[in-house]
Amino acid sequence: MTARTTRLDAGVREAMRALSAATKKGLGDAALAELVQIRASQLNHCAFCLDMHLTLARKHGVSERQLDLLAAWEEAGDDVFDARERAALALTEAVTVLTDGFVPDAVYERAAEHFDERQLAHLIGLITVINSWNRLMVSRRIPAGSTEW
Repeated sequence: MTARTTRLDAGVREAMRALSAATKKGLGDAALAELVQIRASQLNHCAFCLDMHLTLARKHGVSERQLDLLAAWEEAGDDVFDARERAALALTEAVTVLTDGFVPDAVYERAAEHFDERQLAHLIGLITVINSWNRLMVSRRIPAGSTEW
């Protein structure tokens, strides 16, 4: 696949990078941040972001088993994803897909049981920013591994 365009304003790119870094730092869990970003990227079919975040997840100690079963996290056993991870992944799907036009209260409340208000704000920010990155990359057809974007 060839990119439609690799043009992205440097100011936009740097602002997005800064937002990504701030949300990850505020969440305070690098491995979970990568799981969230991978799941959103799976839903959005973003090969560029999947390639990047799978590599980063491994560097942050995410197990191959979790990576292998992430697309089916709801069916994977509790020994694969703990309650906190499941809550974050459910919120990721709800924010990413928005099938009913909003995040269901039960999904939000489930996440709020595992994350304090500050962490939850950063988690939602992280989900929002990876969705933005996915859309930037998919709409321009930036291929996995590309160094020009």
